[in-house]
Amino acid sequence: MRTSPRTRTLGVLAAAVLALSACGTPGSGGGQAESDPTSASGLPACEPVAGETLVVLEDDQGLQNADNVIPAVNAQVASDHPQVVELLDAVSEALDTDRLIQLNRAVDVDRRTSSEVAAEFVTDESLESPDPAVGTGTSLTVGAANFSESITLAEIYAQVLRSAGFDAQAQTIGARETYLPALQSGEIAVVPEYAATLVTYLNAQANGADAPSVASSDVDETVAALVPLAEQSGLVVGVASAAQDQNAFAVTAEFAAEHDLTTLSDLAASCGGVVLAGPPECPERPFCQIGLEETYGLEVGEFKSYDFALIGQAVRQGDAAVGLVTSSDGSLSTGD
Repeated sequence: MRTSPRTRTLGVLAAAVLALSACGTPGSGGGQAESDPTSASGLPACEPVAGETLVVLEDDQGLQNADNVIPAVNAQVASDHPQVVELLDAVSEALDTDRLIQLNRAVDVDRRTSSEVAAEFVTDESLESPDPAVGTGTSLTVGAANFSESITLAEIYAQVLRSAGFDAQAQTIGARETYLPALQSGEIAVVPEYAATLVTYLNAQANGADAPSVASSDVDETVAALVPLAEQSGLVVGVASAAQDQNAFAVTAEFAAEHDLTTLSDLAASCGGVVLAGPPECPERPFCQIGLEETYGLEVGEFKSYDFALIGQAVRQGDAAVGLVTSSDGSLSTGD
């Protein structure tokens, strides 16, 4: 579903409040049933199971593109100060999806500041530069999109750069359409980016909106396609982290335990006629219901339409068996 750049059709800006929003009832902003709930596959119809904890089922057949967090640096800055890319690559090495969920939980659920959470992460992961003077005299602005995860990542980048002597400050810029030209011009030095959405955006800029997709579920292939497009745009990308922020499908921990599920393939093999919660466009999108049906053979017996911020709560309350979320949402279980 995330074929457009990170101005997400599904409303990623609201995803972090999944655990906090009250769910409406059908007809009052909650869900609207859109299809016949009966199962035709012969598999048991797995009824929703309410629970407080959501877990993401592994996308084991690669339905979603690899939206791994990756630093994007102005090419002139990277040339003049190669230590910038080296320092940010160390951040990537320390970051995975579970850690990103924890960072988002600290900000979005626990209501700590992004700068405080970033400082703790940099200390815990020993990301301070061994050379505290390498960047002395150089001012750098780290840009962020206008959602909390990007702001926290930008604060991490800025604090690591400051540890090397750079006069680095994080600044919230806005949407990609606003911050990318500033990054290309050098007005800002670096931005935390997402591999699949960035390569999709740059590919459309270079080759037109109808250009064949160069993003895939394989992060190495996606980054290999991104590198030359970034260079054409006056950018250098660093190492992609293992942390992903992309569409994901979640069930309650109780539902997963009852049916012994860890992957989307498990769900398709065990359950027929499931109740799926998603945003209104989900039934027509290849990364949502269509993808579940065509890639996994999952039988969706009933679709319920919700505002994105209400999907997680609908699954928790037992109104749906599975729901579309984002993989780094702070309300998800990390298995800790």
